[in-house]
Amino acid sequence: MLLAEDDRAIRHALERALTLEGYEVTAVADGVEALAQAHRTPPDVLVLDVMMPGIDGLQVCRVLRAEGDRTPILMLTALVETADRIAGLDAGADDYVVKPFDVEEVFARLRALLRRTGNPADGPRPAADGPRPPYRDTGTGFLTVAGLRMDVHARRAWRGARELELTRTEFDLLELLVRNAGTVLDHTTVYDRIWGYDFGPGSKNLAVYVGYLRRKLDEPGAPALIHTVRGVGYVLRED
Repeated sequence: MLLAEDDRAIRHALERALTLEGYEVTAVADGVEALAQAHRTPPDVLVLDVMMPGIDGLQVCRVLRAEGDRTPILMLTALVETADRIAGLDAGADDYVVKPFDVEEVFARLRALLRRTGNPADGPRPAADGPRPPYRDTGTGFLTVAGLRMDVHARRAWRGARELELTRTEFDLLELLVRNAGTVLDHTTVYDRIWGYDFGPGSKNLAVYVGYLRRKLDEPGAPALIHTVRGVGYVLRED
């Protein structure tokens, strides 16, 4: 694991906690060191502070993604506005934790990221046993529903002829919704299947990802696909 955090006290405390949890941690103090270390010894996962001198965490993320590096990235940020979080997702981050954070939340998010990385072809399952949801599985890793097509093995998705540029978490969330098309998924179920941890009713994490996914899916004049069921959760269906 590569940890980049410019605050010395936070860096040392988090490095010690992660080491005690069983991770092998390389800790650096800025974005320049983070990029150099990632190039020397590619880590299994990166934990990046957003606000760092020289090259910040967002730029580190952009550089790695531009190079084709798909290593999962967890961002640490003191910025709480939705627009700031969206900027991190747009840069290619897979998840984020807002400071001040509970170290157990960091552990939970890292476990979820590493589980998904360890089984890249094993997408989210339908949320419950029962009647098969109204998507079509071709048997070759392709899922199709309502003009949306996903290749779960190559981790690519299209709406019509347009390919969608999705982060790892966005792809997993969309796949879960497609596999349960027509079925309302409650917040707890989605958190459990995507993050492996329910962050509670006060968390805005899921709403941010759904909003960002909608921006990539929606097209002028075309029906919306992801719908909010107030007080319950989300459902993918074509109106």
